[in-house]
Amino acid sequence: MSVQKESHLRSILKGLTWRIIATSTIILIVKFTTGDTAAALKIGAIEFVIKLVVYYLHERAWQMVPRGSIRGAFKNKN
Repeated sequence: MSVQKESHLRSILKGLTWRIIATSTIILIVKFTTGDTAAALKIGAIEFVIKLVVYYLHERAWQMVPRGSIRGAFKNKN
């Protein structure tokens, strides 16, 4: 069976679209709790960049784990 790994571009696009959704949420939370639109946008911008990089690294790390190896580790313990 052939296992297809995600491309770097796909990992980036998944991270980017998720970050847009998640950052919009944090901007709204900061805006509604502080009433400060400028602070909400600033925090959102910082959060967007940092979490996009962390997500990308997380995705790439998982690409190095052979598919089925985790399930196989649990099966071997029985």
